[in-house]
Amino acid sequence: MEAAKKAGGPIMVTFSRGGGQFIAGKAADNKDDAAAIAGTVAGALHVRTVAALYGVPVILHTDHCCKAWLPWFDGLIDANEKYYAANGEPLFSSHMLDLSEEPLEENIAICKKYMERMAKINLTLEMELGITGGEEDGVDNSDVDSSKLYTQPDEVWQVYEALSEVPNADFTVAAAFGNVHGVYAPGNVRLEPEILHNSQKFISEKLGLPEGSKPVKFVFHGGSGSSVEDIRYAIKAGVIKMNIDTDTQWAFWDGIRAYEAKNRPYLQAQIGNPDGEDKPNKKYYDPRIPLRSGEESMANRLVKAMEDLNCINVL
Repeated sequence: MEAAKKAGGPIMVTFSRGGGQFIAGKAADNKDDAAAIAGTVAGALHVRTVAALYGVPVILHTDHCCKAWLPWFDGLIDANEKYYAANGEPLFSSHMLDLSEEPLEENIAICKKYMERMAKINLTLEMELGITGGEEDGVDNSDVDSSKLYTQPDEVWQVYEALSEVPNADFTVAAAFGNVHGVYAPGNVRLEPEILHNSQKFISEKLGLPEGSKPVKFVFHGGSGSSVEDIRYAIKAGVIKMNIDTDTQWAFWDGIRAYEAKNRPYLQAQIGNPDGEDKPNKKYYDPRIPLRSGEESMANRLVKAMEDLNCINVL
């Protein structure tokens, strides 16, 4: 939100299942995903409470939810329905289902079932086709067959056709085009955003739409480390959201690392530093101080991402 206020654009705040559990506390009872649900809901309520102070639009979203984690997803939909009944809008803006490891027919069927429920309360569904490689917050696809990293236009059409049948449906498609979570040395990741362009053309022809139409709203997973050229080309194909969790994690850590390196002599004991043996160090080791350095570093990285995504001064 700090980055969005600085750059003049909207921002998306995303919670993962593991992040929700972390917010609740790792020692909290997580039977039936109770802690993951409670922490994610608490995080959303916190964002809603402070967002107005930043004066920017905030989209609340949750990340990858595989089939085994559906109890977490169900708990969040329950929370949205309760919030909608009381406030006329859902608690979150959107949720992601990642059933890419399941057969395509099952992936579509489950997504459609949830879309029918979510559409009634104006919730957007993000679904995944193909697999995003690498590892991210408990989802490890490091050894996946590389052929599964590339989605075919006909698969995107099957999703579009099925979900569009749901009244008031709003959905995005995280179609794999070689995406990998994490950052890797040049040459190790082969992105083919042309897949997205071909999918738009294929579906437009199916629907009888004019050339150049973009009926599908795509999501770019594994955006960390991507070139500006690949990002901009993907945007031209209808990408409306890009994930850069690895880069933002590093930026946050790098801010803390730089703070520690700069102030190391003041962080070795509670009392005693280069200014004197009896000088206190509390103002240096107060956890809020290094964490603030992490926040500033991460905000700067997000502003760079907003520049890459054409999201500066758009409000």
